[in-house]
Amino acid sequence: MTTHFVSAEVDLHETPEQLHSAIEIELQKYGEPLRWAVTDVDVARQKAVVEGYVLVEASSATP
Repeated sequence: MTTHFVSAEVDLHETPEQLHSAIEIELQKYGEPLRWAVTDVDVARQKAVVEGYVLVEASSATP
């Protein structure tokens, strides 16, 4: 298993719970989320930038 740094953009949601869920779902596309943070918010576009680390199986990791 290896860790990878990822950056993703997600839509802002009406509640913190909905935003948290959307972030977890987006990061799971890259692997198992370990830790993440919202690093930027674009209010005009209603987007949040999330950066974090995910755990990836060695067999599915790209070199």
